[in-house]
Amino acid sequence: LCHAWDDRRATAQELHDAPEAVGVTVWFSEKNVLLGTPLMREIDRGLAKSRAGLVLVTRAFVKRLKGAGELSALLARELLVPVVHGISYGEVREESPLLASRTGLDTAEDSMTEIAVKISELVSTAW
Repeated sequence: LCHAWDDRRATAQELHDAPEAVGVTVWFSEKNVLLGTPLMREIDRGLAKSRAGLVLVTRAFVKRLKGAGELSALLARELLVPVVHGISYGEVREESPLLASRTGLDTAEDSMTEIAVKISELVSTAW
């Protein structure tokens, strides 16, 4: 789960917890990165072990897109699911056309529980 630092204790935590509640293991920096370890190295390890990428796209995330190395690694993944929250795909497209070109989910249309079920179905059928 890729997210902006500002979102880690609210929406990102909710997006982590919902799929885990339906049996999908989610890599999340708040639980998988030990204090004192290099964050980028741990992100690389998490990406290497992941079957799919999940990106929480918020206004805070879009602000930090410039220079976000992990986004390049995520965009290289075949299976990448953006979950937009509080922002439109049009606004995302202005900053990252590649990210906005991926089909994804929107919290304005689906609850986190519904999103979790869709992610679970995707992961179980994709592998």
